[in-house]
Amino acid sequence: MTDPTPVADAFAAPAHATPCPSPRSRTAFVAFVSMMLLAGIALSIPTGFAVRSPGPTADTLGEVSLQVDGESEDVPLVEVSGAPTYPASGKLLLTTVSVGGGPVSSVFGVDVLYAWVMPGRTVLPADAVFATGITREQQQEQSAAQMASSKETATAAALSELGMDVHPTLQAAGITADSPSDGIVHEGDIITSIDGHPVNTHAALMDRLEATEPGSDVVLGLTREGAPLDVTITTGEAETADGHTRAALGILVASTFHFPVDVEIQLEDIGGPSAGMMFALAIIDRLTPADELDGRSVAGTGTVEADGTVGPIGGVQQKMAGALRDGARYFLTPQPNCAEAIGHIPAGLRVIPVSTLAQALDAITAIGQGEADGLPVCVLADSDTMTD
Repeated sequence: MTDPTPVADAFAAPAHATPCPSPRSRTAFVAFVSMMLLAGIALSIPTGFAVRSPGPTADTLGEVSLQVDGESEDVPLVEVSGAPTYPASGKLLLTTVSVGGGPVSSVFGVDVLYAWVMPGRTVLPADAVFATGITREQQQEQSAAQMASSKETATAAALSELGMDVHPTLQAAGITADSPSDGIVHEGDIITSIDGHPVNTHAALMDRLEATEPGSDVVLGLTREGAPLDVTITTGEAETADGHTRAALGILVASTFHFPVDVEIQLEDIGGPSAGMMFALAIIDRLTPADELDGRSVAGTGTVEADGTVGPIGGVQQKMAGALRDGARYFLTPQPNCAEAIGHIPAGLRVIPVSTLAQALDAITAIGQGEADGLPVCVLADSDTMTD
């Protein structure tokens, strides 16, 4: 009799079966999944941060597309009429910063992490970028007003640099309630002097106030309804950008000019005052026979006063990155922004500090003539080594 054929035990576990996870393993898995879910939720929640990133550039010697009667039309970004103009080669790129957060848009945790690891981006508390309580509409209106003022002041600076008389006047556009000037200075008054010193630009007014001891009396020369008038004001106190104090009047001033030529600057969807220097350089380039750039591309940023003073701006790190991205190898920056630029200058970009419009004009002329090596660059305070 033969042995019976073995029959597999239907209740025996297969040899390759996975053992049941231990309680500790199940707990660890649940904890990991929970942590990932929490991290995902955290990254999708709006934060209190603002993110600055490189924005678009625009060639002030080129054209822009505008919507005219529902159709797109290419027009010169800077157009001059009423005087001979000349062709220009090369590019003068104004640079911008794209800002998210605050009243503009929501910045999520994932946006913050991305900005932290990507070069050319900066994460800041939203209240360090935007005024507390400001709305999106107010922010846009403020930026648009700054841009409008920048265009007019840039025109004044450019024409003055070319020796034209722009007839500047300084007008009281508003009076702060309960300020030293409240009830004394009227909206619409033309400010002509402080303590006998003529003032007809915002820069000249600030210079006189910074030389005045807060709390002291000043005699303000005005023109009201065509008649001269002197008023005495006991000044208040205001803090300057560098942390010092100066005398304050509580007057919102606006500069007005009478230009001998017509200049139209057409640019949409960009606000703020920091394109002033690049506008002014484009106007000068159009009005001079010399081809300053001779085909080269220069980017830059900076406010400009009617007297040609170039002022500091924000977001220089992002603007340098945008300049290099869009083909510029030279970047003009206000002298005070050098400290912020050093250590963040992209490889391949030469950063040239300027304090006046005249210096900026000399710089682009030198670049166009192939003599950029003789120009100053942003350097460390204790080093003679170029940083570009």
